[in-house]
Amino acid sequence: MRLVTWNVNGLRACLGKGFLDFAAAADADVICLQETKLQPHQIALELPGYQLYWNSAEKKGYSGTAVFTRAAPLEVAYGMGLDQHDHEGRLITAEFDGFYLVCCYTPNAQEGLARIDYRMQWEDDLRDYLMELDRAKPVILCGDLNVAHQEIDLKNPRSNRGNAGFSDQEREKMTRLLSSGFTDTFRALYPDKAGAYTWWSYRFNARKNNAGWRIDYFIVSDRLMPRVEDQIIRSDVAGSDHCPVELLLREA
Repeated sequence: MRLVTWNVNGLRACLGKGFLDFAAAADADVICLQETKLQPHQIALELPGYQLYWNSAEKKGYSGTAVFTRAAPLEVAYGMGLDQHDHEGRLITAEFDGFYLVCCYTPNAQEGLARIDYRMQWEDDLRDYLMELDRAKPVILCGDLNVAHQEIDLKNPRSNRGNAGFSDQEREKMTRLLSSGFTDTFRALYPDKAGAYTWWSYRFNARKNNAGWRIDYFIVSDRLMPRVEDQIIRSDVAGSDHCPVELLLREA
Protein backbone atom coordinates (compact mmCIF):
# COMPACT_ATOMS: atom_id res chain seq x y z
CA MET A 1 0.00 0.00 0.00
CA ARG A 2 1.34 3.43 -0.94
CA LEU A 3 0.28 6.55 0.96
CA VAL A 4 1.36 10.10 0.13
CA THR A 5 1.21 13.30 2.15
CA TRP A 6 1.97 16.73 0.70
CA ASN A 7 1.55 20.30 1.87
CA VAL A 8 0.71 21.80 -1.52
CA ASN A 9 0.65 25.41 -0.27
CA GLY A 10 -2.41 26.20 -2.36
CA LEU A 11 -3.83 23.38 -4.46
CA ARG A 12 -4.96 25.65 -7.28
CA ALA A 13 -1.42 26.97 -7.64
CA CYS A 14 0.03 23.47 -7.36
CA LEU A 15 -2.26 22.24 -10.16
CA GLY A 16 -0.44 24.68 -12.41
CA LYS A 17 2.91 23.25 -11.31
CA GLY A 18 2.41 19.58 -12.10
CA PHE A 19 0.20 18.21 -9.33
CA LEU A 20 -1.80 15.95 -11.65
CA ASP A 21 1.36 14.60 -13.27
CA PHE A 22 2.74 13.75 -9.84
CA ALA A 23 -0.52 12.15 -8.73
CA ALA A 24 -0.60 9.96 -11.82
CA ALA A 25 3.03 8.91 -11.48
CA ALA A 26 2.78 8.28 -7.72
CA ASP A 27 -0.03 5.77 -8.24
CA ALA A 28 -0.86 6.04 -4.55
CA ASP A 29 -3.70 4.33 -2.75
CA VAL A 30 -4.25 7.44 -0.64
CA ILE A 31 -3.11 11.05 -1.13
CA CYS A 32 -3.35 13.42 1.85
CA LEU A 33 -2.98 17.16 1.32
CA GLN A 34 -2.47 20.09 3.63
CA GLU A 35 -2.83 23.83 3.05
CA THR A 36 -5.28 23.36 0.18
CA LYS A 37 -6.43 26.99 0.63
CA LEU A 38 -9.80 26.51 -1.06
CA GLN A 39 -13.42 25.49 -0.77
CA PRO A 40 -14.29 22.38 -2.84
CA HIS A 41 -16.64 24.33 -5.13
CA GLN A 42 -13.72 26.53 -6.20
CA ILE A 43 -11.98 23.74 -8.06
CA ALA A 44 -12.82 21.22 -10.77
CA LEU A 45 -10.45 18.38 -9.95
CA GLU A 46 -10.51 15.23 -12.04
CA LEU A 47 -8.88 12.29 -10.26
CA PRO A 48 -10.45 9.15 -11.75
CA GLY A 49 -10.59 6.25 -9.31
CA TYR A 50 -10.35 8.41 -6.20
CA GLN A 51 -12.97 9.51 -3.72
CA LEU A 52 -12.32 13.07 -2.55
CA TYR A 53 -12.83 14.31 1.01
CA TRP A 54 -12.28 17.96 1.96
CA ASN A 55 -12.03 19.90 5.21
CA SER A 56 -11.81 23.59 4.43
CA ALA A 57 -11.17 26.48 6.79
CA GLU A 58 -14.01 28.88 7.41
CA LYS A 59 -11.56 31.66 6.50
CA LYS A 60 -11.27 31.77 2.70
CA GLY A 61 -7.90 30.99 1.13
CA TYR A 62 -6.44 29.62 4.38
CA SER A 63 -5.31 26.27 5.73
CA GLY A 64 -7.45 23.27 4.70
CA THR A 65 -6.86 19.54 4.26
CA ALA A 66 -7.99 16.86 1.83
CA VAL A 67 -7.87 13.07 1.53
CA PHE A 68 -8.12 11.36 -1.86
CA THR A 69 -8.53 7.59 -1.57
CA ARG A 70 -9.15 4.70 -3.92
CA ALA A 71 -10.71 2.45 -1.30
CA ALA A 72 -13.84 3.79 0.34
CA PRO A 73 -13.25 4.48 4.04
CA LEU A 74 -15.53 2.89 6.59
CA GLU A 75 -16.10 6.37 8.00
CA VAL A 76 -14.67 9.88 7.64
CA ALA A 77 -14.53 12.47 10.43
CA TYR A 78 -13.59 16.13 10.21
CA GLY A 79 -11.75 17.83 13.04
CA MET A 80 -11.29 16.59 16.60
CA GLY A 81 -14.80 17.31 17.77
CA LEU A 82 -13.49 20.27 19.77
CA ASP A 83 -14.89 23.66 18.81
CA GLN A 84 -11.67 25.55 19.53
CA HIS A 85 -9.81 23.49 16.91
CA ASP A 86 -12.39 22.74 14.26
CA HIS A 87 -12.77 26.01 12.32
CA GLU A 88 -9.53 25.94 10.32
CA GLY A 89 -9.93 22.69 8.39
CA ARG A 90 -6.83 21.09 9.87
CA LEU A 91 -7.80 17.46 10.42
CA ILE A 92 -9.45 14.63 8.50
CA THR A 93 -9.68 11.09 9.91
CA ALA A 94 -10.47 8.23 7.52
CA GLU A 95 -11.16 4.85 9.07
CA PHE A 96 -10.10 1.76 7.11
CA ASP A 97 -10.27 -1.92 8.03
CA GLY A 98 -6.79 -2.07 9.52
CA PHE A 99 -6.12 1.46 10.75
CA TYR A 100 -7.19 5.05 11.17
CA LEU A 101 -5.53 7.52 8.80
CA VAL A 102 -5.28 11.04 10.21
CA CYS A 103 -4.36 13.83 7.79
CA CYS A 104 -3.13 16.79 9.83
CA TYR A 105 -2.02 20.38 9.26
CA THR A 106 -0.67 21.54 12.61
CA PRO A 107 -1.02 25.24 13.43
CA ASN A 108 2.17 27.28 13.07
CA ALA A 109 3.37 28.89 16.30
CA GLN A 110 4.08 32.02 14.20
CA GLU A 111 6.80 34.63 14.41
CA GLY A 112 7.86 35.40 17.95
CA LEU A 113 5.87 32.33 19.05
CA ALA A 114 2.76 34.53 18.99
CA ARG A 115 0.48 31.48 18.82
CA ILE A 116 2.49 29.13 21.03
CA ASP A 117 -0.16 28.86 23.77
CA TYR A 118 -2.77 27.73 21.25
CA ARG A 119 -0.23 25.42 19.65
CA MET A 120 0.46 23.75 23.00
CA GLN A 121 -3.27 23.17 23.54
CA TRP A 122 -3.58 21.74 20.03
CA GLU A 123 -0.70 19.35 20.70
CA ASP A 124 -2.21 18.07 23.93
CA ASP A 125 -5.67 17.65 22.45
CA LEU A 126 -4.34 15.99 19.29
CA ARG A 127 -2.29 13.52 21.34
CA ASP A 128 -5.36 12.64 23.40
CA TYR A 129 -7.38 12.23 20.20
CA LEU A 130 -4.78 9.93 18.63
CA MET A 131 -4.45 7.84 21.78
CA GLU A 132 -8.23 7.41 21.90
CA LEU A 133 -8.22 6.19 18.27
CA ASP A 134 -5.26 3.92 19.00
CA ARG A 135 -7.26 2.11 21.65
CA ALA A 136 -9.60 0.90 18.89
CA LYS A 137 -7.12 0.20 16.06
CA PRO A 138 -3.67 1.39 14.91
CA VAL A 139 -3.20 4.96 13.71
CA ILE A 140 -1.28 6.52 10.82
CA LEU A 141 -0.78 10.24 11.39
CA CYS A 142 0.53 12.16 8.41
CA GLY A 143 0.97 15.72 7.30
CA ASP A 144 2.72 18.99 7.99
CA LEU A 145 3.27 18.90 11.75
CA ASN A 146 5.22 22.18 11.75
CA VAL A 147 8.07 20.99 13.93
CA ALA A 148 11.59 19.76 13.30
CA HIS A 149 12.00 17.32 16.17
CA GLN A 150 15.77 16.91 16.41
CA GLU A 151 18.77 18.98 15.37
CA ILE A 152 19.37 16.53 12.51
CA ASP A 153 15.96 17.52 11.12
CA LEU A 154 16.97 21.00 9.95
CA LYS A 155 19.98 22.57 8.30
CA ASN A 156 20.68 25.31 10.85
CA PRO A 157 19.54 24.18 14.30
CA ARG A 158 21.71 26.54 16.30
CA SER A 159 20.46 29.75 14.69
CA ASN A 160 16.85 28.53 14.63
CA ARG A 161 16.54 27.35 18.21
CA GLY A 162 13.56 29.06 19.80
CA ASN A 163 11.98 29.96 16.47
CA ALA A 164 8.57 28.65 15.44
CA GLY A 165 8.93 25.02 14.45
CA PHE A 166 12.09 24.52 16.49
CA SER A 167 11.16 25.85 19.91
CA ASP A 168 11.86 23.72 22.94
CA GLN A 169 8.13 23.63 23.69
CA GLU A 170 7.14 22.24 20.28
CA ARG A 171 9.95 19.71 20.24
CA GLU A 172 8.99 18.49 23.70
CA LYS A 173 5.41 17.91 22.55
CA MET A 174 6.71 15.77 19.68
CA THR A 175 8.86 13.81 22.13
CA ARG A 176 5.82 13.25 24.30
CA LEU A 177 3.74 12.04 21.36
CA LEU A 178 6.47 9.60 20.36
CA SER A 179 6.65 8.28 23.91
CA SER A 180 2.89 7.63 23.90
CA GLY A 181 2.93 4.61 21.62
CA PHE A 182 3.85 6.19 18.27
CA THR A 183 6.88 6.07 15.96
CA ASP A 184 8.34 8.60 13.51
CA THR A 185 8.73 6.21 10.56
CA PHE A 186 11.48 8.09 8.74
CA ARG A 187 13.74 8.48 11.76
CA ALA A 188 13.11 4.88 12.81
CA LEU A 189 14.27 3.67 9.40
CA TYR A 190 17.02 6.25 8.90
CA PRO A 191 18.23 7.29 12.36
CA ASP A 192 21.40 9.01 11.18
CA LYS A 193 20.37 10.37 7.79
CA ALA A 194 21.10 14.09 7.62
CA GLY A 195 20.10 16.52 4.88
CA ALA A 196 16.67 14.89 4.53
CA TYR A 197 14.23 17.79 4.46
CA THR A 198 10.63 18.33 3.36
CA TRP A 199 10.31 22.13 3.46
CA TRP A 200 12.50 24.95 2.20
CA SER A 201 11.94 28.68 2.46
CA TYR A 202 11.32 30.46 -0.83
CA ARG A 203 14.07 32.90 0.21
CA PHE A 204 17.85 32.70 -0.05
CA ASN A 205 17.87 29.86 -2.65
CA ALA A 206 17.09 27.56 0.28
CA ARG A 207 15.91 24.63 -1.83
CA LYS A 208 18.81 24.88 -4.26
CA ASN A 209 21.18 24.84 -1.30
CA ASN A 210 19.13 22.21 0.57
CA ALA A 211 18.84 24.51 3.59
CA GLY A 212 15.61 22.93 4.75
CA TRP A 213 13.58 21.44 7.56
CA ARG A 214 11.92 18.03 7.96
CA ILE A 215 8.47 18.98 9.23
CA ASP A 216 6.25 16.61 7.18
CA TYR A 217 5.79 13.17 8.72
CA PHE A 218 4.29 9.74 8.71
CA ILE A 219 3.91 8.74 12.36
CA VAL A 220 2.37 5.34 13.14
CA SER A 221 1.27 3.37 16.14
CA ASP A 222 4.25 1.37 17.35
CA ARG A 223 2.54 -1.91 16.50
CA LEU A 224 2.25 -0.87 12.84
CA MET A 225 6.01 -0.50 12.39
CA PRO A 226 6.51 -4.15 11.27
CA ARG A 227 4.31 -3.32 8.28
CA VAL A 228 6.32 -0.22 7.30
CA GLU A 229 8.44 -1.08 4.28
CA ASP A 230 9.85 2.38 3.57
CA GLN A 231 9.29 6.11 3.98
CA ILE A 232 10.49 8.20 1.08
CA ILE A 233 11.04 11.95 0.94
CA ARG A 234 10.34 13.07 -2.64
CA SER A 235 12.57 16.13 -2.69
CA ASP A 236 12.75 15.81 -6.49
CA VAL A 237 9.10 16.90 -6.79
CA ALA A 238 8.51 20.64 -7.11
CA GLY A 239 5.17 22.47 -7.05
CA SER A 240 5.24 23.74 -3.46
CA ASP A 241 7.71 24.90 -0.81
CA HIS A 242 7.15 21.42 0.67
CA CYS A 243 7.79 18.15 -1.10
CA PRO A 244 5.65 15.01 -0.98
CA VAL A 245 6.42 12.22 1.48
CA GLU A 246 5.50 8.59 0.77
CA LEU A 247 4.86 5.66 3.08
CA LEU A 248 5.05 2.10 1.78
CA LEU A 249 3.02 -0.25 3.92
CA ARG A 250 3.01 -4.04 3.63
CA GLU A 251 -0.39 -5.66 3.54
CA ALA A 252 -1.49 -7.16 6.83
